[in-house]
Amino acid sequence: MKSLTEQNIKPVPDKELGIIADYIIDYKIESELAFKTARLCLMDALGCAILALNYPACTRLLGPIIAGTIVPNGARVPGTSYILDPIQAAFDIGTTIRWLDYNDTWLAAEWAHPSDNLGAILAVADYISLQNTLEKKQPLLMRDVLIAMIKAYEIQGVLALENGFNQIGLDHVILVKIASAAVATYLLNGNRNAIINALSNVFVDGQSLRTYRHAPNTGSRKSWAAGDATSRAVRLAWLSIQGEMGYLSALTANKWGFNDVVLHHHSLKLPRAFSTYVIENILFKVAYPAEFHAQTAAECAISLHHKIKNRLHHIDKIILTTQEAALRIINKTGKLYNPADRDHCLQYITAVALLFGSLKAEYYEDQFARNPEIDALRNKMQVQENPQFSKDYLAPDKRSIANAIEIYFNDGSAPEKAQIEYPLGHLRRREECIPLLLQKFQANLTDRFAANKIEQLKKLFTDEGSLESMPVHKFMHEFVTLPSD
Repeated sequence: MKSLTEQNIKPVPDKELGIIADYIIDYKIESELAFKTARLCLMDALGCAILALNYPACTRLLGPIIAGTIVPNGARVPGTSYILDPIQAAFDIGTTIRWLDYNDTWLAAEWAHPSDNLGAILAVADYISLQNTLEKKQPLLMRDVLIAMIKAYEIQGVLALENGFNQIGLDHVILVKIASAAVATYLLNGNRNAIINALSNVFVDGQSLRTYRHAPNTGSRKSWAAGDATSRAVRLAWLSIQGEMGYLSALTANKWGFNDVVLHHHSLKLPRAFSTYVIENILFKVAYPAEFHAQTAAECAISLHHKIKNRLHHIDKIILTTQEAALRIINKTGKLYNPADRDHCLQYITAVALLFGSLKAEYYEDQFARNPEIDALRNKMQVQENPQFSKDYLAPDKRSIANAIEIYFNDGSAPEKAQIEYPLGHLRRREECIPLLLQKFQANLTDRFAANKIEQLKKLFTDEGSLESMPVHKFMHEFVTLPSD
């Protein structure tokens, strides 16, 4: 008979935890492309956060738990007057960055939005920088923020390459929690053991289900889930810094570990060494606030708008050809109940772009969505997979996100097929997209900052030396200084 007695022998840390901790502590970043891209990612993410403040569904979730509370020497939330503890600030910053599904993206076996980690990075770095100054120590500099960004992007993105948590029903924000906990612990001056302990607590946490991203339950939690994950990461980092213990075989413990319980007896995969690969190949959402698998579909639709705008009522059918990932997560028919439902619907995104020749965040709101022509076009759409699109989507030397649109009219005629393999924010179109990123940033800040202030901030992001040498708390102050100040 098999013994039920467990061997109570303290394990060595799981190797994956050690590899992540060693990368955080020891890896020296020398890639100029990585730093240049990190500056663009930071600018873009903050622009997305400021734009999200125009939406009451977002702003009602922000601020202190107890109204009116101000934390002395706490962390700031860009675009607001809030001064919060870093854990709550991480939620607010992460939520605003992610709210409109407009920040940068990484696509692989798992999908990810690495700038989500800025919730943790900016909240902790702002707090530490200000504390250091008050204690007559050197503040953290924005170069420290960029380094933390590059490493958080790398951890999240490399883990996404072959760990398809979506295949087992888990949401990708687990990757935010992992990466944010690692860099937050380091920013809080944690050593290798502290980082390992924080990471182990991430893995023994319960993880979010993808329920809120899919029909029939698609809802607004998908817009604050990353803020929640980055906030939880800061909490676990904080506990680790206070000396709270870790669980060294959190991944590999027989029967009770993450690999057995969550991955169904498979192992977490680290398919390549950590470097600067992810941020160098990040995908920007330059023009369209939509789920990234639909970005090239939106671009195709906009290119067709002028050819079909006067023949809308003569359309017989629309063929959308896409990749397997888009089929799985944004191929949706039937009634759409809220903005979160709509911005995760390939057909809705395509219909709106065809009808109006543009795609804006407000196009997902209830009042706009009542336009009957949108659903009329949706009902004429057929979605199919192109196996080559799916293959190229995963190819390391391509990483395309292709879509194609063919429109057929009642008389049998059809305009030229529109097909785009690489979205505007792809590395292969990076130089094309940089001026548009600056335009996007300016437009996103227009409702909150004066024109001269926006120009000042744009120059800051394009001046490498000025940005990297700036103390973090002074940088954050620039973003919470509103026009009325």
